[in-house]
Amino acid sequence: MGQRAAIYARVSTADQSCERQVNELIAFAERGGYEVFGIFKETASGASANRAARNRILDLAQTRQIEAVLVTELSRWGRSTQDLLDTLDRLAGWKVSVVAMSGMTFELDTPHGRMMATLLAGIAQFERDLLSERVKSGLAAARARGKKLGRQVGQRPKSDRLAPKVLALSAEGRSYRWIARDLGISKNTVADIVKRCSPSLAATEERAL
Repeated sequence: MGQRAAIYARVSTADQSCERQVNELIAFAERGGYEVFGIFKETASGASANRAARNRILDLAQTRQIEAVLVTELSRWGRSTQDLLDTLDRLAGWKVSVVAMSGMTFELDTPHGRMMATLLAGIAQFERDLLSERVKSGLAAARARGKKLGRQVGQRPKSDRLAPKVLALSAEGRSYRWIARDLGISKNTVADIVKRCSPSLAATEERAL
């Protein structure tokens, strides 16, 4: 029997289907002599960090239940070049390879795998440098236009967004403590919102305390 492999398929949106990827990977596994240990599918954007199916595969790899991960292309597995490099490194420590249908196999304990890892590391660093340069350039351009950066005095983006809910719940007679727990904010924030947005309601509640 061949290597135990997990099939991983991912689509970006709910109106897409993983079935084509799965069918192609099953055929690919048969041609390559892999024993399919499990099929894992999920819907998540390429940049999403919330990938339950991928995390389950990593758990299987860590516990030595699989020896390979089969994907149609590397972009289905990695969230970014750095993420791909990090997960490949983790998998290599567990003696698990990532095999793409394009013919690319990543095994970091081989000369070819180490060469690919070096190239990926260089690309990841280039991406970080490019992003940093774009951010700095954007900030400099904003300053040149006279725009003030960062949170300004008096701005309360989260509390302003939650203000309608806070006021509605307060008007229903809910306590500040109950509202704070329900909305995931502090009791002081609730009191501040009521005081700012509905002084008469705040005065009424203060008299009732």
